[in-house]
Amino acid sequence: MINIPKWLQRFFMLNTGYTYSNLSRLFLRLFTGVMFLQLGVRQMTHLESFSGTAMGAIDPSAMVVIMVIEIVCAVFIILGLFTRLALLPSIAVMIYAECILPNPSTLAGVDQQMFFFEPGYPVMFLGIFVFMLLAGPGKISLDYLISIHTIDEKVDDNGKVLEKA
Repeated sequence: MINIPKWLQRFFMLNTGYTYSNLSRLFLRLFTGVMFLQLGVRQMTHLESFSGTAMGAIDPSAMVVIMVIEIVCAVFIILGLFTRLALLPSIAVMIYAECILPNPSTLAGVDQQMFFFEPGYPVMFLGIFVFMLLAGPGKISLDYLISIHTIDEKVDDNGKVLEKA
């Protein structure tokens, strides 16, 4: 039999049932939302230089729509407000970024770091967004607070509260 130190048992074995899934979902939401927001703000602040050189590759009105989606959805993701609804346009933008947007090397004269991800980043964001769509925002979110206040209690015929819906 292997003699495992007590502190190691407590750290790895005894607390295995207590995961910090809500805290980890909060961290993932905040981190991804800030990165997504940063991308949208960077694109917004340099729109003139970008649209002048990439006019043939990307429609400027489409670029504005993408920036608005990135900024608004990122704020909703950070707050945990209508998270799953905000993830749908974000997923669409990442699919667009991976499949439709031109290769950064084709846009000569544009600061490529300013507007495009390195290859693979849209797929990484897409994976995170799909995970958040499936897992939900967690209990540390405005969605959870709203759901607590909007859930009706189920009452049986005798007037007893059965459970929360």
